[in-house]
Amino acid sequence: MTEKKGGLGRGLGALIPTRSEPSAVSLAANSAATSGSTAAVLIAKPDQAPTLVPSEQSKIQLTPVPGASFGELLISEISPNPQQPRTVFDETALEELKASIQVVGVLQPIVVRQLQPHAYELVMGERRFRACQALGRERIPAIVKETSDDALLRDALLENIHRADLNPLEEAAAYQQLLAEFGVTHEELAQRIGRSRPQISNTVRLLNLPIAVQRRVAAGVLSAGHARALLGLERPQAQEELAHRIVAEGLSVRVTEELVALRHSEGSVGDPASMKIPQRRNKLYAPGLGHLAERLADHLDTRVKVDMGRRKGKITIEFATVDDLNRIIGSIHPEAVTDQIESS
Repeated sequence: MTEKKGGLGRGLGALIPTRSEPSAVSLAANSAATSGSTAAVLIAKPDQAPTLVPSEQSKIQLTPVPGASFGELLISEISPNPQQPRTVFDETALEELKASIQVVGVLQPIVVRQLQPHAYELVMGERRFRACQALGRERIPAIVKETSDDALLRDALLENIHRADLNPLEEAAAYQQLLAEFGVTHEELAQRIGRSRPQISNTVRLLNLPIAVQRRVAAGVLSAGHARALLGLERPQAQEELAHRIVAEGLSVRVTEELVALRHSEGSVGDPASMKIPQRRNKLYAPGLGHLAERLADHLDTRVKVDMGRRKGKITIEFATVDDLNRIIGSIHPEAVTDQIESS
């Protein structure tokens, strides 16, 4: 029986040129092409240092990452770290991870170090390793760490984060792995990608969505804006039901947000699949308004509404506190930050 091919570990894997050993050059090149990855291939001869050979289909040139390479390794060639402090793993969490891998693949590659040819030791990602073993997978996406300088590897990954073409779910997985396993702070990540810390947190929260919803996000059926709106619903079942309705009815991000808000106003009573779309009176529809509101919301890191009336339009920007208002004003008009509004 042919093994069902899972995800290729895009996420951090998309930030690192693809690894290839002399005996497996064709496999690595095929892996990069099949996944649609923009990574290049590292080809090494036995007596020479690896050289970077861009993929023919590559559209984005990744900066070579000092001390690391990426590829799909045979699980049979990887041994657990004998110094692993954790010996007991939550079986329920492991089952959930297995279910996720079956649906969306391994979004966060494990990290290994090479002991000798075709022999590796696990450094990070034992739960992912065990889950893939239990599923009977032959290969697993892995970052092969070839340096003890953690700061060098971390900085190289951050350098490439702008160059990777990731869907929202892969982006969330990459952020989480950088934060949890590579010692990157929220502040470092925010500065490097030009986003606020809350935006990063909200992106990582996409990994909390039900697996069925994550699959739609990974496939591009649901946008990041839709996914963030669904996080406003507490019950996974409600999130799945509304996600299904978004796809079936082609609901915009704005309508989705209004349905979520309506559910909250009704005290969480009511089925999101049967809720009526709020009626708008005396408002005109203009193509692109929803997208504009979403861009403003991302830039200002708050909810933004753009309404078009028959005679005039209105932009509504929400803020939580006086400090939040000062932050928003600073984003709109940096010169105004000296005129801070003080809370009473």
